Amino acid sequence: MQHVRRPPAMRDVAHLAGVSHQTVSRVVNDHPNVRSETRARVLAAMRALDYQPNVAARTLATNRSQTVGLVTFDTTLFGPSFMVHAIERAAREAGYFVSIASAREPDVPQVRDAVRRLREQAVEGIVTLAPVAAAWTALRQEPLDIPIVVLGIGAGAGEEAEVPMVSVDNYAGAALATRHLLELGHRTVHHVAGPVNWPEARERLAGWRAALEEAGAVAPAPLPGDWSAAAGYDAGRDLAGRAEVTAVFCANDQMAMGALRALHEAGRRVPRDVSVVGFDDVPEAPYLLPPLTTVRQDFAELGRHSLDLLVDQISTGARRSGHFRTEPRLIVRNSTSGHFSK
Repeated sequence: MQHVRRPPAMRDVAHLAGVSHQTVSRVVNDHPNVRSETRARVLAAMRALDYQPNVAARTLATNRSQTVGLVTFDTTLFGPSFMVHAIERAAREAGYFVSIASAREPDVPQVRDAVRRLREQAVEGIVTLAPVAAAWTALRQEPLDIPIVVLGIGAGAGEEAEVPMVSVDNYAGAALATRHLLELGHRTVHHVAGPVNWPEARERLAGWRAALEEAGAVAPAPLPGDWSAAAGYDAGRDLAGRAEVTAVFCANDQMAMGALRALHEAGRRVPRDVSVVGFDDVPEAPYLLPPLTTVRQDFAELGRHSLDLLVDQISTGARRSGHFRTEPRLIVRNSTSGHFSK
């Protein structure tokens, strides 16, 4: 009969490292009064035995959970998904666990419920992916007795916030894309917009419109979208039937992919007849036909920066505020050209 092997205990680590049980406990709890040589020997023994410290016991001993919370929502969108992985990686490097609470929809009741679930787990701080204004409203209704960082909300929501917010400068990125198309000689630029309840989408809409106004170009009515390739395809079919359309800025790459497909099916050549620009620079963008010109936002940097802000508040006890924006970059590929049909 096979016996289930018991997991290694602290006394096993102490025996292998040749130290006392109390010394192992000090190393596990990151106590400063342990010689570096002794600490290295204990850590080597823990790795050799695959010893996993009891997190609950350590929390009781130190009054710290070494855990941060992450509020996210159910989505297949590339940006939010990638930022979750970036935050998890940054947390591991900083010595923190990550507890994730997912909301089915980023609305007020579900975001508040997710925050409360994390607080019940004694997390030391929370990063919240808050892409819509309702999520920001939910956060404002929660007591700020632990550090919170809001990621990805964009401007126009919570500008006077008492918590730090991290996002790409969507306004500047949209203006970059629009100016690029105008400088190629296009008389105006049509826009496939994101959902109106997303501050990021509103920022990109505003940046597109401002660049057109600055150039003295007429701003066509934007076409509504929902970030999906299907929405981009529908908008692309509409635009493909208009001979005057020569340039399109889509609020994200997925919608740009759908627009490319619709233009191809309608016989509108990209970029000879119509130039197309996206936003995000998803991994597939360089491999589309043609490769997609787009605005790159560094999702990994956004995730790391939000976690760094949170850990800084946890370790120092000093609260931060303000909106921290990262600069976007225009990545020019073959989907844009100045050689278009008049």
